[in-house]
Amino acid sequence: MKKKIIVTGYNGFIGPLLVNLLLEKGFDVLGIDNNYFDESCNFYTPDYSSISILEKDMRDIEAKDLEGAYAICHLAALSNDPMGELDEQLTYDINHLASVRIAKLAKEVGVKKFIYSSSCSSYGVAGDEAIDETAELNPVTAYAKSKVFSERDILPLGDENFCVTFLRNATAYGISPKLRVDLVVNNLVGWAVTQQKIKIMSDGSPWRPLVHAEDIGRAFVAMVEADATIINRQAYNVGANSENYRVREVAALVKEIVPDCEVIITGEHGGDSRTYRVNFDKIQRDVPGFQPKWTLKEGIRDIYEKYSALRLSSSDFDSKKYIRLKQLLHLIDTHAVDSKLIIKS
Repeated sequence: MKKKIIVTGYNGFIGPLLVNLLLEKGFDVLGIDNNYFDESCNFYTPDYSSISILEKDMRDIEAKDLEGAYAICHLAALSNDPMGELDEQLTYDINHLASVRIAKLAKEVGVKKFIYSSSCSSYGVAGDEAIDETAELNPVTAYAKSKVFSERDILPLGDENFCVTFLRNATAYGISPKLRVDLVVNNLVGWAVTQQKIKIMSDGSPWRPLVHAEDIGRAFVAMVEADATIINRQAYNVGANSENYRVREVAALVKEIVPDCEVIITGEHGGDSRTYRVNFDKIQRDVPGFQPKWTLKEGIRDIYEKYSALRLSSSDFDSKKYIRLKQLLHLIDTHAVDSKLIIKS
């Protein structure tokens, strides 16, 4: 009998890629999502014909929705810093409290594994030395704080019958059916393609660990398949040591691949103080089933080719079509959801 895997946030940026990887491995998949972005952010059409779907707000999940699952891959969240700052309490309600509640319900109904999508942004302002999972967490945004709080409160639920694992993902990038251009690599390539100009609103020195969204999906699959006695109550940085870059280095790679574009580094000090270089030895040691496939250079080339093939326009690049915050604000402005992001019938 096939094991059933639940993917919350299946219709987001990483979700469709993870769903495909799970299906390739022979799992049954139930996708749960409120589908705020169902009619936007569509770079190409995802194929969900082989999965079951439940359209539901994470805050409304019931125990019966989770019954029969072997594992839950919990991706659903207000997914970046700008959305997180829209309403800090709302961010905590959705990203933190709802996540903890779902984990508790999962344990009650006999789910064996709860794999939580956390973030390397939890490290906040670190420095030039590569930090591992033992480093002090120093979140500087509501989004990052919500991830830290979730880890803190879900960790005690782990026991010999309920495996909880936290994936602290590096900064994601790459092509997905539900494209995001608010991510640093996708954004820089977008500027290069649509404006032939990359503007770095800093001195370009901050460190960012980078990982392709598909490789994040591979990490989730590896955890589903891993020995629970090894990964239980553990946090793992998701990425590769070779994929730490300064922002200016990312821009230089984009310039190398996208013809006729220039890089402008303003040297100013922006509002984003985050800088962190991350060590990924632990996941390689504990979970050999996780093998990243993408390098940044290959990823940039793929993004450039896909943007060009589908003729990404300046208007689309800077619109709610691919920017999550603008889509959320549109839903509020048009009264499709209220200010607490509750869908209005």
